[in-house]
Amino acid sequence: MSLAGMPCRELHAKLRSGELSSREAVQAALEAIGQRDGTVQAFVDVWENEALLRAEEIDRRRAAGQPVGALAGLPVAVKDNLCTYGRRTSCASRMLENFRPPYDAHVIERLQAADAVIVGKTNLDEFAMGSSSEHSAFQVTRNPWNPEHSPGGSSGGSAAAVAAEMVPAAVGSDTGGSIRQPASFCGVVGLKPTYGRVSRYGLVAFASSLDQIGPLANDVYGCAMLLEVLAGHDPRDATCLNVPVPEYVRSVDEAPERLRVGVVEEFMGEGVDDEVRSAVDRVVGALRDLGAVVESVSLPHARYAVATYYIVAPSEASSNLARYDGIHYGYRAEAFENLEDLYARTRGEAFGSEVKRRIMLGTYALSAGYYDAYYLKALKVRRLIRQDYDRAFERVDVLVGPVAPTPAFRLGEMLEDPLTMYLADVFTIGANLAGLPGISVPAAMSSQGLPIGVQLIGPPLSEERLLRAARLWERHCPRTVLGRPALCQ
Repeated sequence: MSLAGMPCRELHAKLRSGELSSREAVQAALEAIGQRDGTVQAFVDVWENEALLRAEEIDRRRAAGQPVGALAGLPVAVKDNLCTYGRRTSCASRMLENFRPPYDAHVIERLQAADAVIVGKTNLDEFAMGSSSEHSAFQVTRNPWNPEHSPGGSSGGSAAAVAAEMVPAAVGSDTGGSIRQPASFCGVVGLKPTYGRVSRYGLVAFASSLDQIGPLANDVYGCAMLLEVLAGHDPRDATCLNVPVPEYVRSVDEAPERLRVGVVEEFMGEGVDDEVRSAVDRVVGALRDLGAVVESVSLPHARYAVATYYIVAPSEASSNLARYDGIHYGYRAEAFENLEDLYARTRGEAFGSEVKRRIMLGTYALSAGYYDAYYLKALKVRRLIRQDYDRAFERVDVLVGPVAPTPAFRLGEMLEDPLTMYLADVFTIGANLAGLPGISVPAAMSSQGLPIGVQLIGPPLSEERLLRAARLWERHCPRTVLGRPALCQ
């Protein structure tokens, strides 16, 4: 195992004690990227020189007895839809291929203030629209466990970078499952926080009422560590909650008291792969054996979640992406006849097929004569979905179910059938529509040697309990049960 593949808890302890220097940790990450990313293609930009200089500066301060941040020296990758001052932020789109933001996203500021070392930016589905990391304008990211399979999406680059032991932790974004699904496919831990727990300032918008930034890591401790740094109020984001941030790291090893677990009936029915169902049963059985009370719960409107999401999210995308017109910034068509032609050519040339599909869906849903029939109705159903969760959490503390209906699918398998790919998000979308936190934890291996994750969902601002429940399972099923990805053998 490389230093970059060392569990976050162990690596963090070695950095804090001085047993390991920041430069050694960062150098190990950069070497792993050099060795493996030619196959995985998780990174769209590697900050080698900047990362080494940053690591050396942290080492100098530590040697001089000066204070260092909570993540001092930890190599971290960030998804390329987070603005980074003066460094390319492309959203894996030709539209922003040469865009260099004049400011940092809030979470980038937080990482830098905590002395994390950002080693590069990771690939994604264009503008975070996709579930396979195949919709990037630049490259296709591959699953480290089997390069013929998808790492999931849209944060597939971040998840694959952690799984391939190139970095111990990364940052992604989750609009309909884009942290949890790739975490499941790649055998890492991924947490989507409560909507508003982490500032969206500097996150390039897809669907503003659904987007949320969160951590991926090779253990639960790593997610707790990153979330404690990322979370907190930011007045630049009007939706960011002004509530205290718990000490997630301090409490992560404390077993939840009188944990009540709900198994979602609608998540365990037709269409769920037998191995996925078995993985959920395994986690539920272990939690029961560890003292949890388990019962079945129903989310009766869950069957409408996909339809609701694919009205709300494309509608917001249609509005958010209207700013890319070839005038203000980003790509501009070279040949055009008039202003209208400039708009049409610019957007036609620079947006990929999936982004165009969602813009058209959203524009149609918002158009005159259809707004009430589609968008307004979707908002009403969204409220019913949230009420289902509220009622469930009157009886239980966490909900347990699959992250995806199957383990990682083969690359190219669903490209010609977007509806099937949309349906693969059926178990993750509800938490986004309701604004709830959810975490994916590795639970089993499929017969094909691919990881299977299980999802825990909690009520608003219950990240502390979710992390403790996930850690309870992790202690029962240590990471070594999964083995190591083929590319790391």
